[in-house]
Amino acid sequence: MTAAGALLVVGDVVTDVVAVHTEPLAPATDTVARIRTLPGGAGANAACWAARTGSAEVRLLARVGTESARWHERALVDAGVRPRLVIDPQEPTGTVVALVGKDAERTFLTDSGASLRLCPADWAPSLLDGAAHLHLSGYLFFAASSRELALVALRAARTRGVPVSVDPASAGFLAALGPQRFLDAVAGAGLLLPNEDEARLLAGLPEGSGVARAAMALSRRVPLVVVTRGPAGALVAERGRLTAEVAAAQPAEPVVDSTGAGDAFTGAFLASRLEGADPTESARAGSRAAARAITRTGGRPSGASSK
Repeated sequence: MTAAGALLVVGDVVTDVVAVHTEPLAPATDTVARIRTLPGGAGANAACWAARTGSAEVRLLARVGTESARWHERALVDAGVRPRLVIDPQEPTGTVVALVGKDAERTFLTDSGASLRLCPADWAPSLLDGAAHLHLSGYLFFAASSRELALVALRAARTRGVPVSVDPASAGFLAALGPQRFLDAVAGAGLLLPNEDEARLLAGLPEGSGVARAAMALSRRVPLVVVTRGPAGALVAERGRLTAEVAAAQPAEPVVDSTGAGDAFTGAFLASRLEGADPTESARAGSRAAARAITRTGGRPSGASSK
């Protein structure tokens, strides 16, 4: 890869409602929390982190509702991303409620709204003009219309010789769709960026199996696999071999919210690759971005606007 071309991300834009609570949730009564409404979405977050950490132009194709389209567009532009937001005439922007506990781990409640209503009609071949890489958010593969759009984009990129990466996005949604169905859909991608749970699920391995084994197995299907492991860092596997173990970067400030750490890793990894770094160095760049992400609320780099 070179720094000459743009990064095109096709994915999701959602509104995040992040509730950080230091005490356990109290059923049937109140629990004190710090609540913020922020721009989010795995695809959009990754695009923002790529723009923040790299020098390449970053583009984003996504679908939003009328009620928050201008807010989301402004937030993306302010983050250095060139958005192409399709306004859905029926559904509002997707919303994710993130419950973040004292340990900074999060639980999501997800209403996909407009985000998974992307369809082939939203695609334009010109989106790939000057692009050096296409990244697809895995959430696209979990609904019929957005999955069809993802396949159109993937085929178009392959025809032009543009490399493609995919972030599987959600172990729960992967299980519902079926791992084999997902792997068949992303055939032709050159890079897969799962977390540990997603890697084991896609490799067909039981919980507790070594993640290195899962990474190597997946890299026989997708040439380059980078598995994020949270505090344990990341693994890099290429064509059936484990080629690197990258330690997690240490955050410079207290950890407050793990939301978006994987998206930060993905965005920085892709930006680094576009600048010519090898997979190991790119994984280190991803780990540094993830370490910054977990010290702030929400999934975007600092400066994202809240409502």
